[in-house]
Amino acid sequence: MDYKDWLAYKDLRYMNNVLYFNNINTNNVTNEYKTPIYIINERMIRNRYKTLKKNLDCIYRNNDIHYAVKANTNIAVLKILISEGANFDCTSLGEIYTCLKLGVKPSQIIYTGNMFTNEDLRCAVENDIIINLDSISQVFRLAKIYDELDKEKNIISFRINPELGAGHHSHTITAGRNVKFGILEEQVVLAYKTAIQLGFKQFGIHTHIGSGILNMSDYEKPMEKYLEIVKMLSKTLDITFEFVDFGGGFGIPYRPNEDPINLEHYNKVVIEKFKILIEEGKLGDPKLFIEPGRYISAESSLLLVQINTIKDNGYKLFAGINAGFNILIRPTLYGSYHHIIPCNYNDKEDHLNYDIAGPICESGDILGKDRRLPKLSEEDFLAIMDVGAYGFSMSSNYNSRPRPAEILIGNNNIFMVREAEQYEDLLLYQKLPEYLKKDV
Repeated sequence: MDYKDWLAYKDLRYMNNVLYFNNINTNNVTNEYKTPIYIINERMIRNRYKTLKKNLDCIYRNNDIHYAVKANTNIAVLKILISEGANFDCTSLGEIYTCLKLGVKPSQIIYTGNMFTNEDLRCAVENDIIINLDSISQVFRLAKIYDELDKEKNIISFRINPELGAGHHSHTITAGRNVKFGILEEQVVLAYKTAIQLGFKQFGIHTHIGSGILNMSDYEKPMEKYLEIVKMLSKTLDITFEFVDFGGGFGIPYRPNEDPINLEHYNKVVIEKFKILIEEGKLGDPKLFIEPGRYISAESSLLLVQINTIKDNGYKLFAGINAGFNILIRPTLYGSYHHIIPCNYNDKEDHLNYDIAGPICESGDILGKDRRLPKLSEEDFLAIMDVGAYGFSMSSNYNSRPRPAEILIGNNNIFMVREAEQYEDLLLYQKLPEYLKKDV
């Protein structure tokens, strides 16, 4: 894909040497708001969701998209997706609480956590939320909670680990014998047989192999094995599944030389094979679930930052900015690449190599290494791309730094959707015992 086309795919363009995002002049944003700041593009979220939904509907209409809330928990993002008809995949009680507060029906939520506490299980049962259990031991505790609450045992699902995983980093590969997630093939029959013996009568099944997958061929063997397990369970235990969940994991093209994922290829290696089993009458008529997060929200957001220091140590050039891994941890945590571009661009200027460095007191606080950029100056503004997934949601107050604001481009306007934290917020929930309040 040509570089300009790649930017346009992400709703970005330069006009008169100024960067525009969804037709919004980024210079106007930096003039009006304090940086660093996250900008969320509503149009991008809607477009990605609709593209994915249309792709599924053309093959198998009995489907639900469960947005992976952990990718971006901003309530404006969630409300946009609610209006599109999305369902939601939650990994914590906090995510469930947020969804319920926004009016999401319990039937639209699936709880795919791991290492569940009794509080987790009880909350899900009390709110009639489907749980993807992660181990056989959890089904005994879950059944006990249903009995204690005198509630009819609801649909139950187990997360299957097909032992074949994929992802952009070892920490995001979620299938394999040494991975903490899911149930391996040799325990699958026991898991569902135990659930039947404990009184569960409706069943779902789930898998998720990893995150940030660009090559759709990576799904082929794991999903073949998963579907074999689904088929085997249906035959061995005479189970009719209410849903078959294929998880998420779709990557996005973070680098200019990467192309978007090929959804037609995904259809061939996953959805069409699932549909064949349905047409052969081997699975009944289950609903198909997928759980994308990054694909829907990552490209929707920019992080605008300002250069405060240009440092030449005689060996390397550093561009010091006012945002570090407390605000965007992915480069430090995963070695992830985020493309970085100037808000004002003149292609006639000399280009130099810079390390884009944050202010955190650690050597790992580099948001971009050896980036070829037009000659930069102190007080220039930069845009860090594709931060709408695992950007703000993984931010922290490390080094006692308040987290930034988030604004939304939507309805032909700009809206503040999260106020920037203030220094007093850092102490909001801290308390001193009485004896330490005395002056020394």
